Amino acid sequence: MNEVSVLIGGKAGDGINSAGALVAQLLNHSGYRIYLYFDYPSLIRGGHNYAIVRGSETAVGTCRQAADFILALDQDTLEQHRDAMNAGTAVIFNRDTVKAAGQGVPVREILSGEHAPEIMGNSAIIGGFAKAAGIPWATAEAVLSAHIPKKTGQNLDVARRAYDMLSTVRPLAPGNNPPVPLLTGNEAVGIGLVRGGLEAYVSYPMTPSSSLLHFLAEEQETLGITVVHPENEIAVILMALGFASAGKRAAVGTSGGGFCLMTEGLSLAGMAELPVVLLVSQRTGPSTGLPTYTGQADLLFVRHAGQGEFPRFIVAPATAGEALYWSAVAMDIAWEFQVPAFILSDKTLSEGTYSTDMSRVPDIPKSSSSVWDRSGTYHRYSDSPSGISPMAFFGTSGAVVKVNSYAHDEAGITTEEAGPVERMAQKRMRKEDGLRQAMDRYPQVAVSGTPAAPVALLCWGSTDGVCREVAGHLGLQVVRPVVLSPFPEIPLKRALEGVHTVIAVEENATAQLAALALQYGITCNEKILRYDGRPFTPEILTEKIRGVLP
Repeated sequence: MNEVSVLIGGKAGDGINSAGALVAQLLNHSGYRIYLYFDYPSLIRGGHNYAIVRGSETAVGTCRQAADFILALDQDTLEQHRDAMNAGTAVIFNRDTVKAAGQGVPVREILSGEHAPEIMGNSAIIGGFAKAAGIPWATAEAVLSAHIPKKTGQNLDVARRAYDMLSTVRPLAPGNNPPVPLLTGNEAVGIGLVRGGLEAYVSYPMTPSSSLLHFLAEEQETLGITVVHPENEIAVILMALGFASAGKRAAVGTSGGGFCLMTEGLSLAGMAELPVVLLVSQRTGPSTGLPTYTGQADLLFVRHAGQGEFPRFIVAPATAGEALYWSAVAMDIAWEFQVPAFILSDKTLSEGTYSTDMSRVPDIPKSSSSVWDRSGTYHRYSDSPSGISPMAFFGTSGAVVKVNSYAHDEAGITTEEAGPVERMAQKRMRKEDGLRQAMDRYPQVAVSGTPAAPVALLCWGSTDGVCREVAGHLGLQVVRPVVLSPFPEIPLKRALEGVHTVIAVEENATAQLAALALQYGITCNEKILRYDGRPFTPEILTEKIRGVLP
């Protein structure tokens, strides 16, 4: 199978993100399917940044440790990534700042010859890479023209000079795939929310959810939505609930630390039965932790956040395509059942870039929200067999709408009487049964790998990509619950029938999914955990699995 791995590194401020995205597009237009991962410290300038772009004939969701090409903008790139190099690695570097064996690009000379600013140095490196990889100039020209919006002609001249100076040292075999959109997980979430009817997005920037705020803010006029950046996360959740009270479909985005501040507002949503969607994109904790690195340590927190008891929907997509689909579902479910709905992501998914064939994203089954039919006296919390009350919104003619965080009766009037309090609690919890039944409309558990294999990897979220790849090589199954609340007990047990050994693979220190599964009688025989902020690679996971295989 044809595949290639390209690492590009430099300092913060060197434009590594944009350079990595251009490499990804070059491979995309060369017939490859893409996964791109960014690694960067929490610094505005300085520190070591790098991107790994992996291209393959088939879809991939993880990066390998070894690199076929290293594009070095500084000396640190070569020093810090010696373990990614082998005898076949082609090194393309800025000859002005790096001493190395390989193909040096005289960036300063090229820029001087084209009277170009220093910021265009990356175009020279990209042009040099295209030649070293045997990518036709016509492909490079088309990609650069499409993805460099400013001073395109001058950037092309810079890239062409470098292209003509270097030689082809590791030609790529052209792939057979047509180009498809490259989406980050956060961009996919945004598109999915809009497909689900998003009208307002409210967020305070917090890595790794921040790029969703930037994306939707840039596109809000095109998408016809409102985007608001309040002063803090408490204001975020309360403003979103205000939108919901007025009948507007709203979503918020944050990470663990910001979500901590939202938990009282989350409980308000539970008591007041207000629909809201929350993207919680995980990073390494606790507290500030590693702000720009990944983790999967917030599953149990999200499942149990908020005081008191109320139902919620939680989904953990694994790819940009899944994020697009399930974000629309989350919005639909939130409004059908009038509950909080969570999209549980992480840095690997949120900031990773995936080839996303939009034609393969399934249609979203549409449900209908329960809306007051204007008959009789309106009671915001009227009891019903399903626990779902018809909604009316502020300003609705003939309706007095009371949104109450206090214990209340059906009309929304505050009460401390035992009977009404108990009845309203039972009404809210009946939604849990309806949620569970509604999940039969969706693929709650994903199964891949070798059918009927007696050993299965149990994972969730972004670790699916690396698990699928390793399972394919070792002849294992991969079983992954996508919906995590309500927990898919029956579908998960059905998926594990015939499996003798279950190996949990998670990026946290306490095997949170394994602990959750145990509550439903599902036992994991082994646990492989990583919690240093970095995602598993196929090489590392293969070694660890071989160490525990029966």
